[in-house]
Amino acid sequence: MGIAVRPLTGGEIAAALDDLATLRITVFAAFPYLYDGDAAYEAEYLSEYAAAPDAVLVAAFDGAKIVGAATAAPMMHQKAEFRAPFEAKGIDTARLFYFGESVLLPEYRGAGIGHAFFDHREAQAVRCGANAACFAAVVRGEEHPARPEGYTPLDGFWAKRGYAVVPGLTTELAWKEHGDEAEKVNVMQYWMRQW
Repeated sequence: MGIAVRPLTGGEIAAALDDLATLRITVFAAFPYLYDGDAAYEAEYLSEYAAAPDAVLVAAFDGAKIVGAATAAPMMHQKAEFRAPFEAKGIDTARLFYFGESVLLPEYRGAGIGHAFFDHREAQAVRCGANAACFAAVVRGEEHPARPEGYTPLDGFWAKRGYAVVPGLTTELAWKEHGDEAEKVNVMQYWMRQW
């Protein structure tokens, strides 16, 4: 597979936002997120992200088509609900990078693209003076009715990258899941790596 993975910045990010929105809606529809995507929400969320100073979008290209993407930006430029758990524990968000989504179409998985996403985002964090990076993952129990047979969470992959769960460091985000009439609150667990 001739996939090119490279970081986009500035105007390149803005040009790729529609592709990223489509990927988020497609990939997050599956377990564990079960997201019933909304184009209006995506446009607002992604435009806020793109406006953050030092933001980076890492894109995986199959030819000219974007088949995967991952985002990162300084935590101090994230929404208050993302920053609050860290600030409450006295963690300096000015030295922390937040890794947003990492979405890749299923047929491209298992080829090292996920590692490339982390490599590029970590490099951007270091360039920007961060001494740690974090991300949040939805918490789903083993007994969740939508959990597919044989589902393997990404915990092992993240641990091999040097990330670990930060006990007690969670946030809550609401989104509409497939089959639901309204949004519901989901617990998001933070993982972090320091260097």
